[in-house]
Amino acid sequence: MQDHLSRDDRDELNELLRQYENLRKGKNHIFLDEEAFERVIDHFDDKEDLTHALEAAETGLEYFPFSSQLLIKKADLLIATRHYKYALEILEQASLFDSKDINIYILKTDAYLALDEPGKAVELLEDALHSFDGEEKIDLLFELADVYDDYEEFDKVFDCLQLILEQEPTNEEALYKICFWTDFTGRNEESIKLHQKIIEEHPYNELAWFNLGAAYQGLKLYEKAIDAYQYAVVIDEKFDYAYRNMGDAYIRLRKYKEAIETLERVLVLTRPEEVIYEAIGHCYHRLGKYAQARFNYRKASHMNPDDSKLSYKIALTYIGEGQWQSALKPLEQALGMHRHVPEYNLAIGECYMQLQKYREAIQHFSIVVRGRPRNISGWESLIRCLYKAGYFEEAARQCESALHATDYKPVFYYLYSAVLFASGKNKQALAHLETALNGAPKLVKKFIDMNPAILQNNNVVDLLARYKKRKKI
Repeated sequence: MQDHLSRDDRDELNELLRQYENLRKGKNHIFLDEEAFERVIDHFDDKEDLTHALEAAETGLEYFPFSSQLLIKKADLLIATRHYKYALEILEQASLFDSKDINIYILKTDAYLALDEPGKAVELLEDALHSFDGEEKIDLLFELADVYDDYEEFDKVFDCLQLILEQEPTNEEALYKICFWTDFTGRNEESIKLHQKIIEEHPYNELAWFNLGAAYQGLKLYEKAIDAYQYAVVIDEKFDYAYRNMGDAYIRLRKYKEAIETLERVLVLTRPEEVIYEAIGHCYHRLGKYAQARFNYRKASHMNPDDSKLSYKIALTYIGEGQWQSALKPLEQALGMHRHVPEYNLAIGECYMQLQKYREAIQHFSIVVRGRPRNISGWESLIRCLYKAGYFEEAARQCESALHATDYKPVFYYLYSAVLFASGKNKQALAHLETALNGAPKLVKKFIDMNPAILQNNNVVDLLARYKKRKKI
């Protein structure tokens, strides 16, 4: 603080400190008033010399024992030096001389919280609210909100912020905070009513529009959320968080072109972030524009090279284009960071299978099956791979294992049937096919995809025809 003083102010402070030192040493000195002691205390406090600051407070109180301000400063220093109970005693003295000083209540609150007595802090502040109004009441409500946060009474945090905004609808701190607590407590309907009322009185408050949009978004009313965000950015065209949330809302509505346009606006307004590039990449991916998706995923990955998920997403763009070989490198990078993630192993297994490297594919699919024995996709991929590799006996064993592990899901009767047909066990294969048709007729495509030529088998065709006829009846 002293660094920012003018030369005259600095000279004045130095003279005051000299006089204070003379007083302490019993030398000749001029009279120091209460305000002078406060300045000396603040000087040492700013320098983080709490010992000398406390000494100055005690010296001042020798001359002004009824000064509430010096008592409050002493209590503040006692709290800073962790003498919480003594600080409370000093604050009790201060309240006898000036019970309307809000700092007494704020410092008492700090002491109670430090002593792990949040209940006393709550009781103190709730009582104090009846004694104050205007800005001081708002300050106490903020303090109470913080205590409720520590106390894990999260709904009451929301209540305090709501009370603040009812008294001062444009209070920026409350508007910023209530957005978070609305999401945290799920009180979106109340937030909508509150902010609609604020907007009626203050239609050009961009934070109120933003909070309204966030509350709608919390209720998955994405169209209404977008409308609110658009008002916010009309009022403040550089409101990047409104564009962020709007982009997310467009993604939820699967309006990927609009989302890209909105999120690119964020990149113009703020420092580029990994999450924005990733979201843009996701939009291009959903639009089937794999090269542009990959470009944005790579930008995100350069900003956070330790995020294995981004390497995986880059690989998925290659898989979408059928570039199986190109997908291997980013998948190996992802697996290098997290070896046992099922999705990564499934993807690289699929690539190896498409490249007819069946042993490598089987190895990765087996990791998935061991890690998630009840997961259908892992078993399905492993069985398909064994089938394509011509390992029919092993494929049959894995079909039996899959049935046991997944509570006999019909899809594995279809796969088992295909494997048995390939092994020449037609009678058993037909029995499994009939079981599968009874359990999940819509999954018959899984059976046909294993070997489309199976439809040339008269027994299969007859069974499918009988089943369709029986279903119609």
